[in-house]
Amino acid sequence: MRDVNAAKDIYWIASAREDLRLFPEEVRQVLGYALYLAQTGHKHPDVKPLKGFGGAGVLEMVEDHEGDTYRAVYTVRFKSAIYVLHAFQKKSKKGIATPKRDMDVIKERLKLAAEHNADLERRSGV
Repeated sequence: MRDVNAAKDIYWIASAREDLRLFPEEVRQVLGYALYLAQTGHKHPDVKPLKGFGGAGVLEMVEDHEGDTYRAVYTVRFKSAIYVLHAFQKKSKKGIATPKRDMDVIKERLKLAAEHNADLERRSGV
């Protein structure tokens, strides 16, 4: 079990934090707990790998509330940090797939996270 004092830093890419703050309080609590678990090296039981990213490095937490579906996508690919890439309410009623527009946002923000992380590692000498 990982020590809580060794929690990874968390970084929010683009509007992810502000978008999550617009979610209902109950949803924010569940998603916040899932992110806390990720920071401490654990995984919420409802978190699943997001398809299309080759493995379990990009994860998605889905929470339903009063007939609406909310999603938060983050990555654990990097050794010392968690990056929250996107938080959104799923609007489409067709299927469970993540809409293409949101997938494009996630891909672009993952690139930004990789650049940020590379800069952090350069500065820290990792």
